[in-house]
Amino acid sequence: MSQDPPRHVRDVITRPVVSVHPDASLVEAAQLMRAQDIGEVLVADGGKLLGVLTDRDITLRAVAEGVDPLAVTCHAVCTADPVTIGPDEEVAEAAALMRRHAVRRLPVVEAGRPLGVISLGDVTEPP
Repeated sequence: MSQDPPRHVRDVITRPVVSVHPDASLVEAAQLMRAQDIGEVLVADGGKLLGVLTDRDITLRAVAEGVDPLAVTCHAVCTADPVTIGPDEEVAEAAALMRRHAVRRLPVVEAGRPLGVISLGDVTEPP
């Protein structure tokens, strides 16, 4: 019985980078999420990943606090320095990272630059 070779993160990236500038308003980010039918965007500047902003972040860290979503920047509300993974890591490591950090999505980053996003479904589906 032969064992399948390990799958790598670069082979399962299903989502391209969707990002906003750190100074973008939460309204701009929410509109982009709606247009792309996604629940998070990467916050990046000059191609460098600064954070991840989810629809939940907007709801709990801004709207629930009564903050004006037109006046607050994405960088102020995002999760800074998010857990990331490299494209050459094995999919099993991505799944382990997601479990360990209780996240459902990981930005795929190479040399500080985001390449895409993988989700829990991407790492649990058979090849």
